[in-house]
Amino acid sequence: MTLTDDRTTAAAVDPGPLIKLTIADCAAKVLHSAVTLGVFGALAQGPAGQEQIAAATGLHPRMAADFLDALAGLGLLERTGDHYANAPLAEAYLVPGTSTYLGGFVELTNETLYGTWGRLTEALTTGAPQHLDPDKGGFVGDQHKDPEKMKRFFAGLDAYSDRMGAELAARIDWSRHSSFVDLGGARGNLASVLVREHPHLQAGVFDLERTRPLFTEHVGRLGHTGRIEFTGGDFFTDDIPRADVIVLGHILHGFDTDRRRQLLRRVHAAVNPGGQILVYDRMIDDERRSAERLLSSLHMRLVSPDGSEYRTGDLNDWLAEAGFTAPAAQPLLGTHTLVTATR
Repeated sequence: MTLTDDRTTAAAVDPGPLIKLTIADCAAKVLHSAVTLGVFGALAQGPAGQEQIAAATGLHPRMAADFLDALAGLGLLERTGDHYANAPLAEAYLVPGTSTYLGGFVELTNETLYGTWGRLTEALTTGAPQHLDPDKGGFVGDQHKDPEKMKRFFAGLDAYSDRMGAELAARIDWSRHSSFVDLGGARGNLASVLVREHPHLQAGVFDLERTRPLFTEHVGRLGHTGRIEFTGGDFFTDDIPRADVIVLGHILHGFDTDRRRQLLRRVHAAVNPGGQILVYDRMIDDERRSAERLLSSLHMRLVSPDGSEYRTGDLNDWLAEAGFTAPAAQPLLGTHTLVTATR
């Protein structure tokens, strides 16, 4: 092919999508900074001008106009004249203190993703994970070494599990069940949502013993002391508490296939006859075409020695092998897949 042919071919293809992809992280960093500086909280009471917002958030005059207009261009703010207001998306999920606040999750991703993904090329050429924690499959980094970091990490997860818990509370027919255990349930946030919506349920959380103090503090703050029982232990060596329903959210993607199959067999033994297993993750579509899900799988490979996302069809096979029946999959929150099966 000649240089002229190259130019002719290139002229027929718009490079715009490539340029947008190249700078995609810039938009994410604008969102992260807006959450960190409190822009959306500053606008919670109504529209404000640039100087008011700068006074409330510490924005420097040299940066403020482009920053606020970029947020408007991203659909997070609305600009009318020289005043800005939260757009519906930001008003719904980015105002601190609201029950639907997801800012903690935004801050969590900012803290944990960028340093790790900056080493992607090294991981691709060596196969070595880049951010490890021996007790959690790598995906919390070194957070467990610092109690305050642990709290910030779990606060980020809580922002997401509030919505996940609400979805599970509505999607599952809990009237058929009297108990559940959230495997790897951290400080009990998702379990708290479920017992709030379905008070008849006997609830449990099974996680590492060192999570117990954070669980006790958080569940107490939510007013559910005595409603949820914490069991400390290891998924693979300690008995999993028996229950009608066992929830595995963001658990299987931390392990290799053999460990997943082993864990599902252990869960099957713990689910009461006629009960259910609920599994949710960012599962890969069976034809492996969703870039978003494949990026999530790459992330798990970056932060753990054995983890990755997995296909729904593969999970169905593992569930059947473990003894579960009637697996059913459905989309969850637009980002996850929920698979249910019966013992």
